[in-house]
Amino acid sequence: MTFRPGGARIVAYAVAVIMLVLTAVIAFALPDEIYFTTAETITLWIIILAVLALLHGIGRSFVRATDAGVEVLNGYRRHTVAWSDIEGFAMNTGAPWPTLVTTDDERVMLFAIQGSDGRYAREAVDYLRGRIG
Repeated sequence: MTFRPGGARIVAYAVAVIMLVLTAVIAFALPDEIYFTTAETITLWIIILAVLALLHGIGRSFVRATDAGVEVLNGYRRHTVAWSDIEGFAMNTGAPWPTLVTTDDERVMLFAIQGSDGRYAREAVDYLRGRIG
């Protein structure tokens, strides 16, 4: 079973689209007397691409429970933890997301399960806790 962020994913991709549309509108609305140097244009595009990469990282996050264990993708960083190495899943009241706790007391945040998603987040954590054998 795969879990993905609900509201955070929608917001991330919506902000990306709005940012691109606003950039285009502003670019076409500027008077001809205003121009940017090549260095300024390159800098602007680097910033836009960095923000888009960050937003995409939020949107692509997931937690996947398989028979072998749990695969976590937080942005661009991937973790794979076998069920035998998992001590439990912690999600305190008001926490932004749950945490996977290993038997070695290492902690991996599960960014794809957003506490702000309410019941969906609780059900996802309950499902993961139920898979620990």
